[in-house]
Amino acid sequence: MKKLLLCLPLLALLAAGFSGCSKQRQWNQDQRKAMREALRSYRQMVYLDDLTDAEFVLFSDQVAGDLENAYPVYVEFIQMEGVDDTVDMVVVTQIVDELNADARNMRHLFPYNVLVAQGMLPEGLDHNQLKSFYSCFASKVNDTYSTMGEFFNAILADTTDLSQISQIESQCANDLFDWEVTEIDITETVTPAAPAASSQPAASAQSGNNQ
Repeated sequence: MKKLLLCLPLLALLAAGFSGCSKQRQWNQDQRKAMREALRSYRQMVYLDDLTDAEFVLFSDQVAGDLENAYPVYVEFIQMEGVDDTVDMVVVTQIVDELNADARNMRHLFPYNVLVAQGMLPEGLDHNQLKSFYSCFASKVNDTYSTMGEFFNAILADTTDLSQISQIESQCANDLFDWEVTEIDITETVTPAAPAASSQPAASAQSGNNQ
């Protein structure tokens, strides 16, 4: 997955190659079906694993259509050198396009139920509240990272980068819902009643409402 996401700088070259290709559609029904079946292997990729079946069908249709338009002769396409890398790049291109088109698509990278489990967001947020959160999150990401590629790389980088993304999430949660994530240092102790004390979570979420 890391190799896949880090290939984003090559997308401009791929797009340039697309512009010079014929737009004539020559794939037959079986060939289009084969490509859509092959794209199922991407379901476990970050972003795509959060799509519903219907959303993924639309996503794979768009990717397959882009490939067909760029390479109208199917046999030549599947036999060309680097075909897998080409499919990888078109998949990532579509993800980036969807993120750029609608900030709320950030929910597929950072699903609400996961953020609740991590203590980043409170439970019970409605549609408008979630829309506000993901719009805030996307805006801060745009202010923090100069390109979408840099943002994807940060997701896969070390804990410092991941902490930066977590800080952005926390800022939006606190600004919108007065929900604060507080870091707590926990020291393990050993008591006579047990071999070792159980490990405690390194962070807990608490409401930021001050009485």
